[in-house]
Amino acid sequence: MHHLDFSHERDIDLDELVRRIIGYNSDADQTLVRKAYLYAQKHHSGQKRSSGEDFFIHPLNVATTLVKLQMDVDSIIAGLLHDVVEDCDVTPEEIEEEFNSEIAQIVVGCTKISKIKFKTKEETQAENFRKMVVAMAKDLRVIIVKLADRMHNMRTLQYVSEEKQKMKAQETLDIYVPLASRLGINSVKSELEDLCLRFLKPEIYYRLAEKVAMKKKEREGYIRETLEIVQEKLIEYSLKAEAKGRPKHFYSIYKKMMARGVDFDQIQDVLAFRVIVSNITECYKCLGIIHSSFTPIPGRFKDYIAIPKINNYQSLHTMILGPKAERIEIQIRTIEMDEIAETGVAAHWKYKEGPRKGRDKLAWIDELLEFNKSIQSGAELMDVVKNDLDIGGVFIFTPQGEIHELKYGATPLDFAYAIHTEIGNTCVGAKVNGKIVPLRHRMKSGDSVEILTSRTQRPSKDWLNIVKTGRAKSKIKQYLLKIERDKNIEVGKEILDKSFRVFSTSIKSLRKNGDFAKIIEDSSSRTEDDFYANVGSGKYSSKQVVEWLPQENKKTEAIQEQLDEIDSFSKSIAHSARKKSNKDNAVIVDGMHDVMVRMARCCNPIPGDPIVGYITRGRGITIHTSSCTRIDTCELGRGVEVAWNSEFIFKHPVNIRIVTHDKPGMLTSISQAINSIGINIKSAIAKSMPDRKGSFIFEIEVAGYSELLKVIGKIESLEEVLSVMRA
Repeated sequence: MHHLDFSHERDIDLDELVRRIIGYNSDADQTLVRKAYLYAQKHHSGQKRSSGEDFFIHPLNVATTLVKLQMDVDSIIAGLLHDVVEDCDVTPEEIEEEFNSEIAQIVVGCTKISKIKFKTKEETQAENFRKMVVAMAKDLRVIIVKLADRMHNMRTLQYVSEEKQKMKAQETLDIYVPLASRLGINSVKSELEDLCLRFLKPEIYYRLAEKVAMKKKEREGYIRETLEIVQEKLIEYSLKAEAKGRPKHFYSIYKKMMARGVDFDQIQDVLAFRVIVSNITECYKCLGIIHSSFTPIPGRFKDYIAIPKINNYQSLHTMILGPKAERIEIQIRTIEMDEIAETGVAAHWKYKEGPRKGRDKLAWIDELLEFNKSIQSGAELMDVVKNDLDIGGVFIFTPQGEIHELKYGATPLDFAYAIHTEIGNTCVGAKVNGKIVPLRHRMKSGDSVEILTSRTQRPSKDWLNIVKTGRAKSKIKQYLLKIERDKNIEVGKEILDKSFRVFSTSIKSLRKNGDFAKIIEDSSSRTEDDFYANVGSGKYSSKQVVEWLPQENKKTEAIQEQLDEIDSFSKSIAHSARKKSNKDNAVIVDGMHDVMVRMARCCNPIPGDPIVGYITRGRGITIHTSSCTRIDTCELGRGVEVAWNSEFIFKHPVNIRIVTHDKPGMLTSISQAINSIGINIKSAIAKSMPDRKGSFIFEIEVAGYSELLKVIGKIESLEEVLSVMRA
């Protein structure tokens, strides 16, 4: 089994380092490696680590870790030099001059930002991570060097204070472990997880170590017995393969104990077996042999070859009942898949492929950079990343057969945002495997999902409680903040207009003579829109604003009286602006709220439907759905712009037609299903059809299109129901 040993090495020298590099990269620039070794050794001379060892042993071990991951020469040299800028007063320009620009860029990307002081540890962690995201977007090798750096620091963490041990271990678990997972470097991920457990939960770690050690002889005998049976079966079917077994990592066992609420002795599947074959065809042949030789556990098979993980991981996973009825996991993969599983994206840095190819295979890095630009807070960025990095969840199909991987518990709303932000923003429901489901439906691997959208749909705060992925939460928050900001800008302009008018001036006049720019500057607002938003949100009162006006010779009493009046007026404007759209009409007509509006009975439009409005004599504005076939052609010349009023809360009548098998009690079953989700039934018509089917028309009251979909989904879940549609 491919296993990398990242142990702390004290005796490695320059010749040994070069020998290891040449072992996988015969074209490596040995001269440059030797120069970097001596350069780092010289600059770190006299410096000591907490352990009392020479400091140089740290960058040297970072470089050897990168060699074990078979990274390119530039990365290894950057590993040797990664601390010289911060600790030895060496400039990035000097590194570029002595070596090259790529090495300098990686070193600069790795340099800590400890000189910048933040208020809290959380803020420091968040901003450090933000810098890592930017550096990673420029060159992914920065993160691989940082992982190697953290790996060695974690391996020598026992020499620092207990408080620092816990802080570093928690930071590693929060950031570096999920990054290693997303980069597919499973050997580093597993090692870091075990080290984190050792320092965060020492009593659990050492108890597990003791329990595993106690059963070592018994376990080794069991592994040997199982491997003999597996090899015998593979030979019987003429399949040449390498099979290995080992106990699972401590952290993996710990997670199982926590998830199941049991002790170590009750965890059965603590052994993992791996079979390495030559090609993909042999992977599936091997799976067939194992399933025919042992009893597979239902529901515990995963095909990551046909559907690779987001980090390019490929393998077949199955769980079987092995000898003595022990549950064991078997992974089946090719030699190349095994290398990628252990070294992940680092495998793409083989000297033949180069860094660009590895970078191109991970489009999610660009998404991280997009988040970094759009999210104000470093802590929020870190939440998004921690939430999404280590997905390991469900595979969902679009109707066209495209696959998206989302975390466990993801909803159709998460899926909509995974496809495109606009699809997420306008999502009203979804069809999962052909059946309508509500937005909070939890999806399962293999589901085929079609997203239903409406041009009039907009995100709401409630959605933040529905979605599970960081991407979806971030996009909803961005939209809500934008809407709030737009409203504040509008209110702010109105307040300023009223305020300036008292002093016989206006925004236009002040802008013309340059005074408005001065007011914005005095308010410390970055832009004009920021200034309007600050006024509209109440951050700046109208009193403050008018005091920035360049007015002379004002009497104090008169000014105070006017300012009080303006301040009172601005509050009433802001209050009325917030209430402005909360009128009696469900539909806003061309920006107006007080126009007589009626819903067309032919199509019964409800919020969420695309709508059109027509002036009708003596009846105000009639609202139809855009697809209504009964619009009077003579009305087409009298169309007006209409939109649903998002502030209007009212139940709208709508008819649904249901066809069922003609069985007794169907009317009661359907009525109970509708009532169970709090929907009022206004009327119901039921009749039996000649073809032994039942036909029902229910008139129900719903708040909008999404509530209608919820009703349809509930009715469709009834066993005897054949179809549900809007009548």
